[in-house]
Amino acid sequence: YACKHIHHKGISERDMTGLYNRPFVEQFEETPLLVAVLTYVGYGILTIFGYLRDFLRNWGVENCHVARERDEQKDFVPLYQDFENFYTRNLYMRIRDNWNRPICSVPGAKMDLVERTSKDYNWTFEHTGKVVKDVINMGSYNYLGFAENTGRCADNATGSTHKYGVGVGSTRSEMGNLDIHEELEQLVARFLGVESSMAFGMGFATNSMNIPALAGKGCLILSDELNHASLALGARLSGATIRVFKHNNMVSLEKLLRDAIVHGQPRTHRPWKKMLILVEGIYSMEGSIVRLPEVIALKKHYKAYLYLDEAHSIGALGPRGGGVVDYFGLDPKDVDIMMGTFTKSFGAAGGYIGGKRLIDYLRSHSHSSIYATAMSPPVSQQIITSMKIIMGEDNTTLGAERLKQLSENTTYFRRKLREMGFIIYGNNDSPVVPMMLYMPAKIGAFGREMLKRNIGTVVVGFPATPIIESRARFCVSAAHTRDMLDTVSHRSETRSIMCSKYLEEHKYCLNSGVGVLEGRPHSAITMVEQQAQI
Repeated sequence: YACKHIHHKGISERDMTGLYNRPFVEQFEETPLLVAVLTYVGYGILTIFGYLRDFLRNWGVENCHVARERDEQKDFVPLYQDFENFYTRNLYMRIRDNWNRPICSVPGAKMDLVERTSKDYNWTFEHTGKVVKDVINMGSYNYLGFAENTGRCADNATGSTHKYGVGVGSTRSEMGNLDIHEELEQLVARFLGVESSMAFGMGFATNSMNIPALAGKGCLILSDELNHASLALGARLSGATIRVFKHNNMVSLEKLLRDAIVHGQPRTHRPWKKMLILVEGIYSMEGSIVRLPEVIALKKHYKAYLYLDEAHSIGALGPRGGGVVDYFGLDPKDVDIMMGTFTKSFGAAGGYIGGKRLIDYLRSHSHSSIYATAMSPPVSQQIITSMKIIMGEDNTTLGAERLKQLSENTTYFRRKLREMGFIIYGNNDSPVVPMMLYMPAKIGAFGREMLKRNIGTVVVGFPATPIIESRARFCVSAAHTRDMLDTVSHRSETRSIMCSKYLEEHKYCLNSGVGVLEGRPHSAITMVEQQAQI
């Protein structure tokens, strides 16, 4: 993963490698060729059967439950996109039972799920009246374990509800600006080490509604190819020109920066009004950490602005829980716009933006500030209490203990899975742990088998990931005990359930439910499984 620049008055490789004061290790295996071929074949078979079923639906042989235009509108411009509808009714519906499972408890380290069943192949669900108890929660972004209904956070949020009520009923600029909101923003600014900050009621809107206020026509946005949908939407709504660089690839980013300066705007070749780099702290599908020291070096060298989304990294990285800036020991002032959410490490909702002298500008220009209802008071109090615990301002060591526990759990769980031979993506310090499944049949099978063993996890496939890189995603929490993590790894039962046949010549694990290579951790392997049921 070393940066090898062909540099012409750019930043040399020596300059880049000298920016790190700690080892930076990330692992991304290439999909084995046979696995890729079989995955494409699997999707091809599903597509063929999908067209066959659509043919039967058109002739009334099979019922179609998905939304579609009425017969009298058949000559209109289609209201629904054809491929998205096709994918939903023929591929997604087969494994829909792995998502939107109703939870009837606090989504902490363990949770209770409402049992449900489907009699029409996942088009509709019925509750059985039973509850699946004590499911180990490996899917929630509860990094520091603040998703709880007892303790100081819950007590303070309850007190805030009694004092302020639940809703505000107005925007911040009108009658919805409470003293608790201003206390929250001052605390966030102090936590981040910036001049000021601004809080919003929705994390997604923090990106999608504020980026258009920061960039517009005549501006250039340089976006990582794996940025979250909120960043992509905000960039598109801004009207700025968008160029995408390869994920965490500083050579690709520097080339785009250099070309932007040399060529300027299209047709007129005038200089860009501003260049804005969009990156995330931790990428939630890859488990990778942004190469922030290099990004900052490039943005300084080429006079660009940096927008850092720390939705998953704030509270989860760094010795103080200050995110990737704290993790790399950098100066917060080197990041022009610091964005993050309260939905993960703080067990709340909403987002924030922190920076230098842009907050006053956003208060009068951000759609999310002018038109959105102010944050709920108990949610604000939950953030204040949890953030003070992390900062140690509650006169206890609970925050430091949780940060240490999260780091230890992350290291232990990643090492445990690799020792078992699983193919794991991402950075060694990232609490987001993607485990590769590859083939479409494994998405549904893995999620169902894990739930049978009282483990709730997230399975992800196309279009959220590349078509040949389906995966299960574990989110490690400080609330997880060592026994829970051992249970998750052991109940995967790779030898008896996920691996039923071996090819001794290459020691490849065949017919596996996940990518496993016996005796050779970190290595990509070949899998040739085809399941009758997806």
